[in-house]
Amino acid sequence: MPLDAKALGQALREDLKLHTTLCRREAGAFQQAVQSGDEVVVACTQEQRLFAELGEQTENAVSPIKFVNIRETGGWSRDAAKAMPKIAALLAAAHLPDPEPVPTVTYQSAGRVLVIGAIDAAERAAALLSDVLDVTLFTQGPGNAGGAQARRWLVLGGRITALSGWLGAFDLSWEAGNPIDLDLCTRCNACVAACPENAIGLDYQIDLAACQSHRACVKACQAAGAIDFSREPVVQTERFDLVLDLRAPSATPTFNQHALPQGYFRWDGQDLPTLLTLRELVGEFEKPRFFTYQPKLCAHSRNETVSCRACVDICSAEAISSDKGRQQIKVNPNLCVGCGACTTVCPTGALTYAYPRASEQGVKLRTLLSTYAGAGGKEAVLLLHSQERGQALVEELGRAAQLKVAQGVPANVIPVALWHTASLGLDVWLSAIAFGASQIVVLVTREEAPQYLEGLQAQMDVAQALLRGLGYSGTHLQLLRAATPADLDTGLQALAGTRQATPAMPARFAVASEKRATLELALDHLIEQAPRAASDRPEAIELPAGASPFGSVTVNKDTCTLCLSCVSACPAAALQDNPQLPQLRFIEKNCVQCGLCVKTCPEDAIVLQPRLLLTPQRRQARVLNETPPYACVRCGKPFGTLKAIEAMLGKLAGHSMFQGAALERLKMCGDCRVIDIYSAENESRISDL
Repeated sequence: MPLDAKALGQALREDLKLHTTLCRREAGAFQQAVQSGDEVVVACTQEQRLFAELGEQTENAVSPIKFVNIRETGGWSRDAAKAMPKIAALLAAAHLPDPEPVPTVTYQSAGRVLVIGAIDAAERAAALLSDVLDVTLFTQGPGNAGGAQARRWLVLGGRITALSGWLGAFDLSWEAGNPIDLDLCTRCNACVAACPENAIGLDYQIDLAACQSHRACVKACQAAGAIDFSREPVVQTERFDLVLDLRAPSATPTFNQHALPQGYFRWDGQDLPTLLTLRELVGEFEKPRFFTYQPKLCAHSRNETVSCRACVDICSAEAISSDKGRQQIKVNPNLCVGCGACTTVCPTGALTYAYPRASEQGVKLRTLLSTYAGAGGKEAVLLLHSQERGQALVEELGRAAQLKVAQGVPANVIPVALWHTASLGLDVWLSAIAFGASQIVVLVTREEAPQYLEGLQAQMDVAQALLRGLGYSGTHLQLLRAATPADLDTGLQALAGTRQATPAMPARFAVASEKRATLELALDHLIEQAPRAASDRPEAIELPAGASPFGSVTVNKDTCTLCLSCVSACPAAALQDNPQLPQLRFIEKNCVQCGLCVKTCPEDAIVLQPRLLLTPQRRQARVLNETPPYACVRCGKPFGTLKAIEAMLGKLAGHSMFQGAALERLKMCGDCRVIDIYSAENESRISDL
């Protein structure tokens, strides 16, 4: 690797001690460093195990140790000689503190595993697991040869009616309706031999569709008494810690979502790593609670009306559902896999990603970009990739470049590993552009659910529309689909010929924990630094419908009665009333385009208008509709709107219950209406006397 120690030293802190020899030769210097108490960064992940063990074995080692890959990400590339700014950026980011701890979700597994499948395949799997796990089989047919004669494991049979749960808490329900009781069956095969229709397989269950009721099997089983055709089906339940499903996914009635529950595995009979993973899942396990939910910000439901379902629809783990009773969504932390897609598409910021937080990601991206620019780097591209398959592709590409069979990661492309590529969205992307990134490229592989790609692309379309509306030419955000290192190499090299306009001055704001606050900071900077002069910009930038978190609403004044149902439904205080006058007011900056107002309006008078208004009026309240008040015909006090009362009178004028005095009372305020009713009753009593 062509390392320039002087350039790195100038780009990083002056007090840092740099060692740039082959890492194994620096073992002595490493041991001295870990005794100093200062943070130590090893800029190679190849020898991570060696140096971690060396740190544990060194006496008085007190320094925290971090590892960062600068080899495959930059040093092994055709552009390696130009990669010093990127390497400096990666080293600077490695010195940042670890994310703040977050609450955790705990799983407990005693190792009780349910194996579902044909009895022969299930018994083969059980033989590989039973030395460490407590195995129960659920037969789904005999398979090619049927089960062994020796009954080594508990076998259940019947029709599975439900299977739900997660690691340590899988609940199985099934209907035991087969005439053969597997607990009593001794596998003597007498019934198999006696059945004239061959309706009994070596899973010792009767195919009732093939059975012709000869009952020869019952006679053959008199000694064991395991066959009883008069037995009523019984629904049974059982709990398991783990599930190994040998059925084809198309034949599986449960867990068809893209992200399977933790502790549930599918097995094709060949993939041994799956069984090795399963064997290790005994004990107590923890994972971060990846999300934070603020119900007060949620635009999912108001007044028993459901509108925004962005998080529910995109969740590939089916961990999010609608809680109709509490008028909000609920997230099952045990099913959540931490993809963060829900936080990316949430328009209000009610759901936020917690590990790491957006503010921590913002610090990292700003550090990367500022260090890169400070070291002389130009046109920085952030390559966001997953820390599993995406990371593996980047490393495979680096090794291919070292072998001269690929170009490698370009010098201006800075890889950034994420827990999941769907965990960052519009607020952080636009912040990164404001910080100086020329392009945000999200590497997607076969890991991502289809709805993730749709959601990411929709958010990118909104961001790109905003940037182009402000005069930033080029393509600043894109998905890069790659399944192989060659795909990735081709995609990255294609970026070299593109140019994107960026802010003249990079931003220095801190990414906030509130999504809307961060979006406002990023937009303010991008507008201030926009290449297109204010006089040349449109009044508003039109945005794609369905994904935009910005916009206005238009109200049909002819049909709106100012009932203000929309005001009570609005979760962002964008729609407001006026306590002094019959008015419907609107603050566009607050609108999240959730659509609750549209679905709540009884007159269908509201239409969403996705856009970003660029004038100061975006932050000011404006009147969407108003009408004169309706004055009580008796005392003159205003008690409603002219349009609403007239509409009510028009609808009820022909009703038999509202004729004469009753119709006239509708024109009165509440106090006068009561007085008029009592006056009429008193007059009636006097006349009767």
